[in-house]
Amino acid sequence: MARVSSVIELFIKELLKEANGEIEIQRNELAEKFNCAPSQINYVLTTRFPSYKGYFIESRRGGGGYIRIVKVGINDYKDINNIIVHAIGDSITMNKARQILEALNEENLITNREMGIINAAICDRSLDCNTDNKNGLRAKILKNILLVLVR
Repeated sequence: MARVSSVIELFIKELLKEANGEIEIQRNELAEKFNCAPSQINYVLTTRFPSYKGYFIESRRGGGGYIRIVKVGINDYKDINNIIVHAIGDSITMNKARQILEALNEENLITNREMGIINAAICDRSLDCNTDNKNGLRAKILKNILLVLVR
């Protein structure tokens, strides 16, 4: 059986698809629907809907509080080069790099094959070198590859 986080993620993604990429939900109602704590909803939003995957989340707390989630297609950004540079930064973990690649693949900016090649180039086995900053090296390689691919 799928974990609650995965079920909530799929539910929100389905809502976004039906609503053309923008929804407004109440955290408490969603928590009741999935029989979980509101903090579980926060966890899902933080880990499964980050900005570098193209999601904008606005939250208003209080009695009439809500969460607005907007799926912004990566193509909608005016300067994809700027987004890649800021999302990756000077250092990136392999996990976050994979998430960025998956988001770019979902937006059809890179193919499955390109995603596989990039993953192979930036994985820990490939970066088996004498460096204290493997994540920094990974970020440099990933940024350069993506900047060339999305042009």
